[in-house]
Amino acid sequence: MEEHRQEMPDSESREEFRVSHSTHEHKEEHFTASDMVRDIVIGMSDGLTVPFALAAGLSGALSHTWTVVVAGLAEIAAGCIAMGLGGFLAAKTEEEHYISEEARERWEIDHLPARERQEVEDVFRSWGLQDEVLERATDAICSDPDRWTEFMMRHELGLEKPEPKRARNSSITIGLSYVVGGLIPLSPYILIDEMRTALTLSIILTLIALFVFGFGKGKFMGTHALKSAISTTLVGGAAAAVAFFIAKLIGG
Repeated sequence: MEEHRQEMPDSESREEFRVSHSTHEHKEEHFTASDMVRDIVIGMSDGLTVPFALAAGLSGALSHTWTVVVAGLAEIAAGCIAMGLGGFLAAKTEEEHYISEEARERWEIDHLPARERQEVEDVFRSWGLQDEVLERATDAICSDPDRWTEFMMRHELGLEKPEPKRARNSSITIGLSYVVGGLIPLSPYILIDEMRTALTLSIILTLIALFVFGFGKGKFMGTHALKSAISTTLVGGAAAAVAFFIAKLIGG
């Protein structure tokens, strides 16, 4: 009997260790795309597609690769500025919208506290809280105006506070991603003088880059990676093909 009493703690300890160890080994593999990843996707997708279509289109009407290079570099520069500025303005608009809504929520908390408290209760009630637990949770939130405001912004309006440097970082990330993507289809024209060879190599490189980019995007976003790769490749290839044949038709 004494031996049994001595063994029980050891057995329970081993079981607790096993459960704890298995819990630590389990990893949730959900992915939430960060702002930077989204900016890279925006910049790279356009950077790969637009200069590719432009270069292919010019290849159907011109005989010298240097003209394609000059036009392509000009387009990459313009696209980099336009996309970067677009990202900056979008992030700034998001920030201004958050500030405006935050000021409105603070005013409502100061002037309409009963209504705002009821909205907090409604949120907690939708989570399944009731009676005393609901009351205590509501009191805890409403006791601090800053916490109350943040709670309303997040759970009533669904808004997260933007990072202070979001606009600047977004513009830089999108712009640089556009440049990197745009140089891939243009690089054969920079290195090779013969138009047909440069066009062929540009098509091969860009389609591979589109496939890899689409596959990586699918992986990061948690969607079907192969489907994303195929669709991204088809869209980029179709855009370039249309541009090439239109230029060929117009240029004779």
